[in-house]
Amino acid sequence: MSELNKRILTSLFLIFILYLSITNIYLLTLFLILIFFETLFEFYKIQKKIIKNNLYLYLSILMLIIIIFNILFQIWIIIFNNDLIGKLHLTFIISICILTDIGGYIFGKIFKGKKLTKISPKKTYSGMIGSFSLSIIITLFLFQNFFSTIEIIVCSFIISAISQFGDLLISFIKRKAKIKDTGNILPGHGGVLDRLDGIFFAIPIGIMILNIL
Repeated sequence: MSELNKRILTSLFLIFILYLSITNIYLLTLFLILIFFETLFEFYKIQKKIIKNNLYLYLSILMLIIIIFNILFQIWIIIFNNDLIGKLHLTFIISICILTDIGGYIFGKIFKGKKLTKISPKKTYSGMIGSFSLSIIITLFLFQNFFSTIEIIVCSFIISAISQFGDLLISFIKRKAKIKDTGNILPGHGGVLDRLDGIFFAIPIGIMILNIL
């Protein structure tokens, strides 16, 4: 099976699990707990290859625990309270992140072109343009009844940029650790951190931006 097919099947499976989790608070709690511990485990493995000082290593893990716990707890509270506005904002942000990833992958594969940075050799300018373009175009279609056109364009651009930054930052850390993926739990994607890096950055900032509107 090709990497693209693995990527598509894994994405469909994750979307299905996410749907079930949103409709069942107990499954959601289990899902978020698994994400929390798997992310910490993957991050610890990477940082251990880079940071030799135990104090700095544990401080970096503590910082990640605080950040990830806060993000996942925000998600849990929104679903638990059946916060319709919060659910809309979460769906909007996660949709942008997914479309950013898909746009970057497809446009990068088709058009290739100049590399965006040495940090991640697979990232190209065509992929970056694809990430912005697809996230803006599709969200304009999907969320036109919930936000104004200018709100969708501006928010999609900013959140897509944040998602891409998060992806590049984790790519930089992986490069420092001399590894390709943070794990192998998700066929076609790598680890949980490989899949959610941009989302972890985009959710807190995206929620803050949307709450200001």
